[in-house]
Amino acid sequence: MKLNEGIVPCNKPAGKTSFSLIAAARRRTGIQKIGHAGTLDPFATGVMILLIGRDFTRQSGTFLNHDKEYEATVHLGIETTTYDPEGETIAENAYIPPLGQIEEALGFFQGTIQQIPPMFSAKKVGGKKLYELARKGVEIERQPATVTLTTTLLAYTYPYLQLRISCSKGTYIRSIAHDLGVILKTGAHLCTLTRTRSGPYTLADCFDGSLLYSSSLE
Repeated sequence: MKLNEGIVPCNKPAGKTSFSLIAAARRRTGIQKIGHAGTLDPFATGVMILLIGRDFTRQSGTFLNHDKEYEATVHLGIETTTYDPEGETIAENAYIPPLGQIEEALGFFQGTIQQIPPMFSAKKVGGKKLYELARKGVEIERQPATVTLTTTLLAYTYPYLQLRISCSKGTYIRSIAHDLGVILKTGAHLCTLTRTRSGPYTLADCFDGSLLYSSSLE
């Protein structure tokens, strides 16, 4: 497959950074002007929109504002510094919440809510990215942001909760996992994440992003 200028939905593989995917696309196309419509953490997979060429990178603002949908696995009983599997474990709890308590807790993650961004995020406060402060062991007060979401329980087999989350721009799925752990008094972190939709594009529309790293791409 030959990549030309345009909008290219990719399925980002696990273990790769979003910016390595962009770098791989630049090598493949010879086009340096490549943008995106929202990054994914290295452990995450799923829909990542590449905007190839100047005419399309100019549209990035529109794409960044699109709603997104995710399937997420929350690991109850273990809290990490980053709210995800890339951080260090800082607390463990053996409490097993019943299904009814899980369903009640998920009621806090419906509709329009206020969400505090995690310290390990690229959000800027006072001109500095929060993760730069977090890596130095500094934690500061963060202002909550308004987000809109619908959270659906797909399955619960302790210690794992599988969720589908449809949400507005700027929603941190890691924070949902962490905040669930706080409400349930178990601690929790996000252990897997797949973006299944970004705006009108779904996984079914995606090019296999792992091929960008392969010498077999034609």
